[in-house]
Amino acid sequence: MLTILGRADRQSQFCDQVSRRNFLKIGSLGLTGLTLPRLLAAEQQAARGSSNKSVIMIYLVGGPPHQDILDIKHRAPSEIAGPFLPIRTNVPGIEICEHLPRLAGMMDKLVPIRSVVGAQADHDATQCYTGRPPRGGTPAGGATAAGAWPQLGSVVSRVQGPRNRSTPPFVSLCYTCTHPPYNEPGPGFLGVAHDGFRPLGPTRDDMLLSGITQDQLGDRRRLLTSLDRFRRDVDHSGQMHGMDAFTDQAMGILTSSRLAAALDLSKEDPRVVERYGTGDDKVHIDENGAPRVPQSFLIARRLVEAGVRVVTLNYSKWDWHGQPYGSCFDRCREDLTVLDRAFPALIQDLHERGLDRDVLVAVWGEFGRTPMINKNVGRDHWPRVACALLAGGGLKTGQVIGATDRLGGEAIARPVTFPELFATLYHHLGIDASQVTVPDLAGRPQYLVDDNAQPLAELI
Repeated sequence: MLTILGRADRQSQFCDQVSRRNFLKIGSLGLTGLTLPRLLAAEQQAARGSSNKSVIMIYLVGGPPHQDILDIKHRAPSEIAGPFLPIRTNVPGIEICEHLPRLAGMMDKLVPIRSVVGAQADHDATQCYTGRPPRGGTPAGGATAAGAWPQLGSVVSRVQGPRNRSTPPFVSLCYTCTHPPYNEPGPGFLGVAHDGFRPLGPTRDDMLLSGITQDQLGDRRRLLTSLDRFRRDVDHSGQMHGMDAFTDQAMGILTSSRLAAALDLSKEDPRVVERYGTGDDKVHIDENGAPRVPQSFLIARRLVEAGVRVVTLNYSKWDWHGQPYGSCFDRCREDLTVLDRAFPALIQDLHERGLDRDVLVAVWGEFGRTPMINKNVGRDHWPRVACALLAGGGLKTGQVIGATDRLGGEAIARPVTFPELFATLYHHLGIDASQVTVPDLAGRPQYLVDDNAQPLAELI
């Protein structure tokens, strides 16, 4: 029995708010419109490189409070300092929040970054997925979503393509948020061929040949072949030739157990599932964030192990202005308790399976939080400095990058920008962001990061 976590409501909406069924719907396979074989064809034409590296990107929806998690300011004045105390980690000199004891015990495998700068002031997930500010310059023809900057997974799909024929290069495990700015920006000018495969919600059924036998699928393929033969007869451009190879790949995804098995937690060791913890994908902390689903971390590991290059996931709701949803600190304590089980389980899992050098895990939100605690016992948006957490990827871990002032309001050492973070992710994947370009809608080459940003030299 295939068991995939997904939401039953809003059945036609996905993280990019596009109302459509996933491209693996067998009933529409190859008969009309943009089909899976054509998506695979476009993907294959653009593929370059053969890296075995992967990235898991975890978006903390709404902007986590840096000074209550990785950069504790317990000696600051009472109107600044929260109630949490720092605890020592297994790396001398590094301290983090007392509600992260498991993370503290594996700090030698982690890199907290305390000085992320250049964030926007308003909620928008764009920068977290693309490395570019949502209100920055747009490429030619970028006035609409179809012409916007593509996110990391879409770029990797365009540049490197799939690692093998039965797994897509980019999978999104994101839940749809009712607040649109929290959702993934999509493939932008790279087009739907490089959008992420989304196995949550109703598309989980598209992974199975439900009610369709292998023989019936073969009949549909023969019908498709006949239609394509007719199209080739009237197509003088010759573009139809070679489509059979991509039809083979589409059938490979549908009939191979590789991707379906990666998404099926019933095939996982129950002890490992227990290690990650449990959550309900239908229970949201408030009305517009993502649910707390630790199992997404485990599915992400299974996907990269199956050959997926980029996995994105969103986790909980971190926009804590205070009442009516409880104090910032009550919410933070709840979220950190769950996160401190799931995230260390992921890192431990990667190390135990020998994947720690091949898989880089990145965690961040769209901005930091105000040093001053507001009248509702919360913290407001603070774009001047934020935090991030990296692990794996063969990075030089067990160190902290950057520092803030005594109030946690300004970066005073080694400011790190989003373009630098993304250049580091691309470097891990074997992509030189200073050299590789992708064409926008006008055919103009666009670099993958702004400001000629370089990977963080401290880490590589």
